[in-house]
Amino acid sequence: MGRHGWSAETRRWRLTALIGVGLTALALVVTVLTLPGKDGGSTAGTTPDGDKVHGTPARPPGAPDPRVGWGFTHTQYSADAGEPAAVERAESLLRDQPRPLPQIQHIMGWGAGNPEPVKGRYDFGAMDGRMDLIRATKGTPVVTLCCAPDWMKGGKSGSDNTNWSQASLETAPRPEHFDDYAALAATVAKRYPDVRHFIVWNEFKGFWNTTERRWDYEGYTRLYNLVYKALKKVDEKIQVGGPYLVMDSLDPRQTENASKTLSGPWGRLDQRPLDAFDYWNKNKDGADFVVVDGASYTEDDELLPDEFRATDKFTAVGRWLRERTGGLPLWWAEYYVEPGDSQDNRDDWSEAHRVAVHASGLMAMARGGATSGFYWNPQKRGEKGEKCAGCLWSPTQTAGGGRERPMLRLLARFADAFPPGTRYEKVSVADDDVPNVRVLADDKAVLVVNTLDRQISAQVDGKRFDMAGYEVKWLTR
Repeated sequence: MGRHGWSAETRRWRLTALIGVGLTALALVVTVLTLPGKDGGSTAGTTPDGDKVHGTPARPPGAPDPRVGWGFTHTQYSADAGEPAAVERAESLLRDQPRPLPQIQHIMGWGAGNPEPVKGRYDFGAMDGRMDLIRATKGTPVVTLCCAPDWMKGGKSGSDNTNWSQASLETAPRPEHFDDYAALAATVAKRYPDVRHFIVWNEFKGFWNTTERRWDYEGYTRLYNLVYKALKKVDEKIQVGGPYLVMDSLDPRQTENASKTLSGPWGRLDQRPLDAFDYWNKNKDGADFVVVDGASYTEDDELLPDEFRATDKFTAVGRWLRERTGGLPLWWAEYYVEPGDSQDNRDDWSEAHRVAVHASGLMAMARGGATSGFYWNPQKRGEKGEKCAGCLWSPTQTAGGGRERPMLRLLARFADAFPPGTRYEKVSVADDDVPNVRVLADDKAVLVVNTLDRQISAQVDGKRFDMAGYEVKWLTR
């Protein structure tokens, strides 16, 4: 689970996220967003279009940095179980990255059990295993406070009675149990004192107002505020973020529920998550960072005008959010660039194609002001004939597993080259190459993506070189 994938009317759940280049007369100069300084203090910069972007507000002394960087989310299968040699390879692979990757783990589901099957009785066995894995690999641990034990949702108590069905997991705690959920959040924070970053809930699961056909943002904000206060009571330096809304977009021709102000060739934003965000932003008791998720494609799985330019949506949404939050650090808790099938499998593209579009998506998020983005790792068990398209490492349940896959190579390199505080710089692209490449650069590295499924010759940053189809290339400055 984890994909936003709610349909417009039934709020259907799916199981399981570029820089636009403009022409100039002779050459292109791309100026990308200046992000907050590496000391965490307040800085300011301009976007490529000259819009003012405010930097991160100063943090209280001793508080952790809310800009954790680029990482991934653990799902049902990860590197905490399997063949011993494969597990060790995967752990070493993650541990030996030049910059450790931040890693998200949910408290229930996605590899974790029911944390409180009976009120006041806790079971963190599976969660402990995931936290040990994150520690062993030197990652920054991030906990998503989702989902809720059955007894908080009107179900039965007891670990033997836990309902793991899709419908149950997507149910929010009842309002009379919001305080209980906040208390559970505080218990989690006390159990894992090394976790300094918490996300409240996931994709507004269960917070849909059927009568008014909109998000129940009042209910979510009440839960968020109770959890926020409970966590800050444990330790005021804990960093808390929300609202983890899904920024769905619609076909540009659609008018019902469509935003009149936030749109582009990629489509129109659904106005309902924007309304929910504005309510939360106005009525929240506080936030250390802002969290959203979304896909570059529309609710009808359209990639407009194509899979690369569709990712410009991340830039537009990011700017919209930053304008409204006074420069709070922006996280994409999930991001998707390849539509899934009926089972939410994303394996239609070649790995080279997938990596190229994801690289463009990461560029677009950075361009929109994001300092953190988390890849939803679609890890599989690796059973006979089972594909693991897009996995970060080969499945550890097989003896030869635990080996690096192309998506991990991209994510780790991007995280190392463009950490929080990166100040992006201008990059020249020759006129003829403008339609074919996407670029992002700082003072040390340039990332170039070939958006075509054929070889090209490109001139970027004064250098001429050949690129294979869908190649992702790194240049040193």
